[in-house]
Amino acid sequence: MARRMENEEIRPLILHDGESGQDYTLEFSRESVKYAESRGFVIDDVERFPMTKIYELFHYAFRMHHKNVSREKTDKIIDEDWGGIAGIPDGVLERLGMLYAAPFGTLKDKEDKNPPKVTVEF
Repeated sequence: MARRMENEEIRPLILHDGESGQDYTLEFSRESVKYAESRGFVIDDVERFPMTKIYELFHYAFRMHHKNVSREKTDKIIDEDWGGIAGIPDGVLERLGMLYAAPFGTLKDKEDKNPPKVTVEF
């Protein structure tokens, strides 16, 4: 998956459901990445197992702002609204990968701003 450039803010994806009028903001936080990982999700598996892992990545992207959106609903968006994996709009998967990686950058950014309170000596 794609990597973000240093100091580049990755804007979330916003889905507009024309039928219901509902907007969905897709983004990842440390909590939502931990949630995905605790269920066995590995971002590198998206390329190896796309039929399974694209659906999982897409579903987990809802977690940060829309915890109550079901897997059934997110699968329906891909299958019925977009016509399957092949119909996912260009750039969506790349952006989801960048959004998934963004919380890892916040860990490094935090280190750079505040000197560590605990150090290690070998």
